[in-house]
Amino acid sequence: MEEYLATVKRFAGPFAPRGFLDCDGRLLPIGQWPGLFAVLGTQYGGDGKASFALPDLRDKDRRGRPVPFGGNGRPRWIIRVFGEFPQRP
Repeated sequence: MEEYLATVKRFAGPFAPRGFLDCDGRLLPIGQWPGLFAVLGTQYGGDGKASFALPDLRDKDRRGRPVPFGGNGRPRWIIRVFGEFPQRP
């Protein structure tokens, strides 16, 4: 069984595996990611017309700025961007 679209998990590798993106808060165009937008909406940002955002799960430094994944030796958070569309309960 393939994983559900928008599943978030930890990954210890130095890269996001195929089918995943880093949970780094980046904005994505709705037109290129309609299924992912259908699950996430604008819950994490974006205007809901042209863009939406991934969750930002990066650690923060003492000043509150995000630390890039791999910058502190800890596993990264990744989100599944291809997969089965989850069924509603």
